[in-house]
Amino acid sequence: LAGPPVAAFKSTVDLVQISAIVRDRKGRFVQDLSARDFEVLDGGQTRPIADFRKESTGVSVALLFDASGSMEARRTEAREAATHVLSWLDDRDEAAIFSFDTRLDQVRAFSTGRQELPERVKNLTPFGATSLHDAIAKTAQALAGREGRRRGVIVLTDGKDNASHLSPSEVYGIASAIDVPVYIVGIVPQIDNPSAREFTSTMEHSPLSGRLADLASWTGGTVFAVSTPAERSMAAQAMLSELRHQYVIAFESNGNPGWHPLVVRTRAKDLNVRARSGYIAGQSRPLSH
Repeated sequence: LAGPPVAAFKSTVDLVQISAIVRDRKGRFVQDLSARDFEVLDGGQTRPIADFRKESTGVSVALLFDASGSMEARRTEAREAATHVLSWLDDRDEAAIFSFDTRLDQVRAFSTGRQELPERVKNLTPFGATSLHDAIAKTAQALAGREGRRRGVIVLTDGKDNASHLSPSEVYGIASAIDVPVYIVGIVPQIDNPSAREFTSTMEHSPLSGRLADLASWTGGTVFAVSTPAERSMAAQAMLSELRHQYVIAFESNGNPGWHPLVVRTRAKDLNVRARSGYIAGQSRPLSH
């Protein structure tokens, strides 16, 4: 992995919020844990848990469409993937839709319940260069005020970025401030899908690996490479299921400025926890009630 993110700004911090997904060895969600079942290590030091939640709440999703020229041949598949995501929403949930090339555009504001893609997305014509990292950062910031729900950014892209000003580590610094997992849905042909039999390249040359995969991992999200209708449907279901099964944990920062590596684990050693890998002091927020 690349080095840790760099701090973008500093201020006083009270509580650091962490969203954590727990699975057993068979990959099944574990839903019956309490605060005493978790350990939080901040820079290697155990921190007491100040707040803990596992109750079911709605989700708040920001769908981010790559509208750059490189997506011209993949726009139908991207729309299909987004439709699958929207179909998994229920009355408690909300979603907003954004698109980007060299700039970010809000196609539709946050709306609750099941939704269909607006005509603007259906008629979207990919054009121009790609500012992928910048768009992710701004979309994560748009989720900052969506309190009371499990939040996530879902990016529909081929993974190419040739115009961003922000590095992946700077994007992570912004996303980590509001504890937003970033899910990258790579809309790719079979020959560029690392999980497909037809894959002909090396993972090192895939735009969905390297810095982009680091970004998703740092935030507690992940990368899905999808090439078929079934894969797009399964990815949508997996992302929404993860958001619905998050534990929300909060602890007091020790106040020291700079980057703090985090390890979140359970006392039961046979469980796997996925959460963001750190925070920057001064960027986290109190857990709202």
